[in-house]
Amino acid sequence: MHITVNGVANAVRAATLTQALDELDYHQAIVATAVNGRFVAASQRDTTALAEGDALEILAPMQGG
Repeated sequence: MHITVNGVANAVRAATLTQALDELDYHQAIVATAVNGRFVAASQRDTTALAEGDALEILAPMQGG
């Protein structure tokens, strides 16, 4: 299936958000996620289904001062 990840087109086999994160090498990374502009909590990633054309945003926390 084709999805957009952080503005870049990607082809994935994943059916859920958790599977997509694993496939995209975010395995155990601490990130915030959104699908089609809606925030998805880490506890909901296993049950969040992905569909053709979905837009996924993956944001890592930033540190600084």
